Amino acid sequence: MAEAYIVEAVRTPVGRRGGGLSGVHPADLGAHVLRALVERAGIDPAAVEDVVFGCLDAVGPQAGDIARTSWLAAGLPEEVPGVTVDRQCGSSQQAVHFAAQAVLSGTQDLVVAGGVQNMSQIPIAFASRQAADPLGLTEGPFLGSTGWRARYGNRPVNQFAGAEAIAAQWRIGRAEQEEFALRSHRRAVWAVDTGRFARETVPYGPVAVDEGPRRDTSLEKMAALKPVLDGGTISAACSSQTSDGAAALLLASERAVRDHGLRPRARVHHLSARGEDPIRMLSAPIPATAHALKKTGLTIDALDLVEINEAFAPVVLAWLKETGADPEKVNVNGGAIALGHPLGATGARLMTTLLHELERTGGRYGLQTMCEGGGQANVTVIERL
Repeated sequence: MAEAYIVEAVRTPVGRRGGGLSGVHPADLGAHVLRALVERAGIDPAAVEDVVFGCLDAVGPQAGDIARTSWLAAGLPEEVPGVTVDRQCGSSQQAVHFAAQAVLSGTQDLVVAGGVQNMSQIPIAFASRQAADPLGLTEGPFLGSTGWRARYGNRPVNQFAGAEAIAAQWRIGRAEQEEFALRSHRRAVWAVDTGRFARETVPYGPVAVDEGPRRDTSLEKMAALKPVLDGGTISAACSSQTSDGAAALLLASERAVRDHGLRPRARVHHLSARGEDPIRMLSAPIPATAHALKKTGLTIDALDLVEINEAFAPVVLAWLKETGADPEKVNVNGGAIALGHPLGATGARLMTTLLHELERTGGRYGLQTMCEGGGQANVTVIERL
């Protein structure tokens, strides 16, 4: 049976909105991790058969196939193509899936997967506001469709409303959310201070560590913030941070490992994606995880580590309630509430962190999942070698 191996994985520090990476062209952020990936793996870059990058809101400096632009901006061979993927917040996790599938199919042997996003320059949903609805004729990319309206009516498609629906259904109050958010910051600060991200991170100029974790936050400060929606429970403190960053991984076949003298660090044990209610939007990691465990025959207890994107605190808390996972195995170095969520890069960032943490702790299996626009979720299970 064919195997897809992860050989190398790197990322930039995650920059805050308006922070140290905010003025960097997205192609240069992508180029930075691509150069580092090639150098660390010690490969001839001309041997790479494709570059698959995640990015959404692909307008302005992120338009024009940012995967290809980043590769060329890195000074790497022109004969290597690139393609950009949009599965919303899971875009670069899907990039990893496409790269692994190419290797598993036998059609390619050496593929780069990753993602990039500069949210300081291109705010979330900028593309849908400016491109899909320039005349104000619809409400975003959904409600102008007669088929969509026939199926879902005029209900707003809003991530905060989706998060509030999850909080209500799973009875997750504001206090529980804020305790989770505080734990995310404390874990992230500890991870930064103890150098747990040092091996996976490639500093960009003076930006050497993640800018998002807040050392001075507290439950009292969180409680003072107003909810985003009137009458809601979710404030900015329990939401992922607007961020900038990039990440990249190298996936290889057994033949590529042999021919290029590479050392595989993990194998892709499972990959899948599932969907559910696009209005609630953010709860798909629950059925997607159940699907992945059934397909693999693994139990939740067999997993040594889990990275689930902290889009909002209720997303992870509901997932924990449904799966029965041990919270001490989940987002052990903090998550997007503290570290930030550069949309198109987060999937590859999570996979990079998961790989390095499995190696640091000696764990065998790691699972990654994340909620995505349209009510979707990717799940990847890797096995450390």
